[in-house]
Amino acid sequence: MQLSDAIQQQLETECKFSATRSSGPGGQNVNKVNTRVELRFSIPDSEVFSEDEKSTLLQKLKNRINAEGELILASDAERSQFRNRMKVTVLFFDLLEKALTKQKPRKKTAPTRASRLKRLETKKILSLKKNLRRRPDL
Repeated sequence: MQLSDAIQQQLETECKFSATRSSGPGGQNVNKVNTRVELRFSIPDSEVFSEDEKSTLLQKLKNRINAEGELILASDAERSQFRNRMKVTVLFFDLLEKALTKQKPRKKTAPTRASRLKRLETKKILSLKKNLRRRPDL
């Protein structure tokens, strides 16, 4: 499922961003500037998704959701707050698209004749190899 620009803008207004101090590279910048960005999105309170979509999101993203039903994502990879915000927003939209995309059902197929013959041939080769490891009859 591809999220349209209008839906993305509406989702972004429902997100809460907060900035905290980041660990990692940046020298003294790390000690002074709040560059780590955390995104919180409340799935149950969202007006963008239907109830089915909400339940799908809650089920598929359950390892990233807290007890209140908030999806929490964070980024501190970059040295600037703006770039971290962009990174976490892109991650958010990617996760939503991936979670809401329906998987195609797998069609069962029978093995081809060539694959069956190849399997039997490899079995013969392995059998011969193991027979050669045996002690010769005296």
